[in-house]
Amino acid sequence: MQQVDYHIEDHPEPVSWSAEARSKIDEIIARYPDTQSAIMPILWLAVEEFGWISPQVEKIVGEVLDKPINHVHSVVTFYTMYPRRPMGRHHVQICRNISCWLAGAPGLVDHLKNKLGIEPGEVSKDGKFSLEEVECLAHCECAPALRIDDRIEGNLTREKIDQLIQDAS
Repeated sequence: MQQVDYHIEDHPEPVSWSAEARSKIDEIIARYPDTQSAIMPILWLAVEEFGWISPQVEKIVGEVLDKPINHVHSVVTFYTMYPRRPMGRHHVQICRNISCWLAGAPGLVDHLKNKLGIEPGEVSKDGKFSLEEVECLAHCECAPALRIDDRIEGNLTREKIDQLIQDAS
């Protein structure tokens, strides 16, 4: 398989699938008539296994699916749901799309930056939180919205954000 240098951060040590993950990969692949259809659930499994998608992880995902690394990379970079750098234990994504923006997201982004002590794209010193601005969480009806881990919350206020951060700590 070809080596690609994306000029992005990579895992410091070699990565390999655990026996449990290998078993799950086999189960996932068995559900689909073509391995290409299994790429997204296997990428989710990779995030669970390794914490984020690095070039090394892209390579081993391609290997289990028998797909070129550039195909895996195109999926990883198309979707914002696959982290491409180390993340905090709790990943906070705040929507910056028009509905959320008009409903006050800029002030809430500033509040999150102050509360967590980080800028978007950073991880807190204690490793608990990472912060990211995203284009859309598809919760325009309850703007402004954010996702913390796998939970989406809308109708945000500073007080609600403070409670979400406290609950995650």
